[in-house]
Amino acid sequence: MKTFSRRDVLKSSLLAPAVAATAHAMAPIEPAVHAATGEVSGPLSAPSSLASATPGAGRERLLLDFGWTFHFGHANDPAKDFGYFSAEAGNFQKTGNFMPACATSFVDSDWSRIDLPHDWTVELPFTNDQGLQSKGFYPLGRKYPENSIGWYRRVFELSADDASKHITLEFDGAYRETTVIFNGFYVGQHSGGYDSFSFDVSDFVNPGQPNVLLVRVDATGSDGWFYEGAGIYRHVWLVKSNPVHIKQWGTLVRSEIRSGSAKLSVLSEVENHGNASGNVRVVSTIVDPSGSPVAKDVSTSATIAARDQHDFTQSIDVSSPKLWSLEERHIYKLISEVQVDGKAVDRYETPFGIRSIKFDATQGFLLNGVSVKLKGTCNHQDHAGIGVALPDSVQYYRVRKLQEMGCNSLRTSHNPPTPELLDACDQLGMLLMDETRMMSSNPEGISQFTNLVRRDRNHPSVFMWSLGNEEGTVTSAKGANIITAMQQVAMRHDGSRPTTVDGMVNGEPAGSGTGGLGVCDVIGYHYADPAAEAFHKAHPEKLILGTETVSAVCTLHHLGPRLR
Repeated sequence: MKTFSRRDVLKSSLLAPAVAATAHAMAPIEPAVHAATGEVSGPLSAPSSLASATPGAGRERLLLDFGWTFHFGHANDPAKDFGYFSAEAGNFQKTGNFMPACATSFVDSDWSRIDLPHDWTVELPFTNDQGLQSKGFYPLGRKYPENSIGWYRRVFELSADDASKHITLEFDGAYRETTVIFNGFYVGQHSGGYDSFSFDVSDFVNPGQPNVLLVRVDATGSDGWFYEGAGIYRHVWLVKSNPVHIKQWGTLVRSEIRSGSAKLSVLSEVENHGNASGNVRVVSTIVDPSGSPVAKDVSTSATIAARDQHDFTQSIDVSSPKLWSLEERHIYKLISEVQVDGKAVDRYETPFGIRSIKFDATQGFLLNGVSVKLKGTCNHQDHAGIGVALPDSVQYYRVRKLQEMGCNSLRTSHNPPTPELLDACDQLGMLLMDETRMMSSNPEGISQFTNLVRRDRNHPSVFMWSLGNEEGTVTSAKGANIITAMQQVAMRHDGSRPTTVDGMVNGEPAGSGTGGLGVCDVIGYHYADPAAEAFHKAHPEKLILGTETVSAVCTLHHLGPRLR
């Protein structure tokens, strides 16, 4: 009987078949195949001609998961880290010559051949070190510099026609400090280990020639007390578009349900990366769950200057809408066509749901005006021995299993989830509390939360933004300032969902709802049933929610004095 390794499990469950690559071959960029439906989604498949006469309009979103090479670096020894930041390498001395591994002539025959998603942690040996408990007893961190840096290298060709295109690299997530170098040019760094991020590499491409993407991931640091993994553990995409296009996560659809209809407020953020201004308008088409266009609106025209942006707002009515609910997961689609001087230059698709959410101090949570008891779980993103580099199918498996247990909601503890989990919740009918990792108004904290809100704001399953988890400062005046700043991000980029902060533990000391707890829309309680009940009786107008609780802990906490 064959024994299957973790690598076999991952390869059998990936979105698209892996492409074999020889030591010096350039791997092609692959389209993605949806884990649940099998539908090809990148490059963009041609939609119904009724929805748009110009499908694609120059936009391609290509999966960049296959044909990578990987090698460990070293956190303390530049000689073992390919000269990164060594005096001899002079990485920042001259632009475009960052390090030898960026060159097409670099020989990586001794590098491992891997596909993404990739978590190098699970392939390390177990180590009997109690300080590694939160890392699954894998040797990572400052004590293990030889295992804490990973280098990824990918060589691929771009068409000569791409010389005029706007090219971006989109990372769904990498843990934790990520440095991106493209064709010898330092592109940038990203510090968050969980939020999605992207880089514009348009100025650095080699059209019609090989291109070298080099990524250094530093997992020396740690965000949490739970297993975090290491590496590029989510998907990577290469996006091509014309200079005038919808920006990343640049659409927002909000719905107001009326008698027999729904009024949609549509925002389209269009940016011009070209060198000349353009006369731009947006044609927005609403496609119903069956794939039929049901409404359409053409915006007024606006002139967008070179290297500038314009936000288009439209109001569209949909008759007899099919509402998204836990039982009937109706998904609509917004097709945004950007036109310059009447010519279509971009086409951007946004799935969304029409539904209403509301919290009421007396009735609780209301979905489409109907009271729903939230019965959920807190979920870390890792899954058994697979680690954090999960096949997309595992997200659907997880949601289905939770539903079999009687759950109708889940909380992403304690970080932004992978996009595929949100797709699974949308399609299977699971409410999701979307949590950021860093409760802070500093630039990194605001950036992480902004990326989360912008990426996830059109998912009907998302019913609340969670701004933090058991933060000691949340009940202070500083906590109120931080939460207020983060709420402004949620209002600016969404404005349709309440916020919570999960900062109340065992009734200490926030029973009065002070500081940030007093500012957020819904007060989150952890393991504090008696305290929460007492607070609600004293303040019946306040909204509270058990954001992390378990009967074993809370029952003992309540009965403890009696048992003594």
